[in-house]
Amino acid sequence: MYRGDYVRWASLYLGSRADAEDAVGEAMVELLGKWPTVLTQEEPAAYAWWLVKNRVKDAARSRSRHQKLADAIFTVTALQEAADPIGELENSLAVWQAIDALPDRQHDVVLMRYSLGLTVPETAAVLGITEATVRSTVRDARRRLRAALDLDTKKGHADDRSEVA
Repeated sequence: MYRGDYVRWASLYLGSRADAEDAVGEAMVELLGKWPTVLTQEEPAAYAWWLVKNRVKDAARSRSRHQKLADAIFTVTALQEAADPIGELENSLAVWQAIDALPDRQHDVVLMRYSLGLTVPETAAVLGITEATVRSTVRDARRRLRAALDLDTKKGHADDRSEVA
């Protein structure tokens, strides 16, 4: 059901659509082999996400790639039309480093919501968590990111409320 979203996420992580397809394909084969176990899980989608995420991380390690490389490629691509490429690069790298430092669930939710553009219900479904958990995780991640980026915490509170609504 979520293979397309898994591949899009894995492409961000691995920096290659082909590598993402391979890693997610391997995870799907493993998932199929464990299907009776999957069906006994309280949240099968959460189990599937855990399996996919771990297989993608294994693929990154085995291919000697790291997420920061994919992030750098993504950032350079985004800078092509920037008025101040050096300033944009510094800001973008700081943001990506702060996102990379988030706890796993916050990291996953932020990437699903903002890099992949999934809605709250879509993110909840892919990760096998509730919509309320997605909203509260985004709120917590935003607080953590504001602190990590040393942004004025008085600004942006409306952003937190927009995710709750």
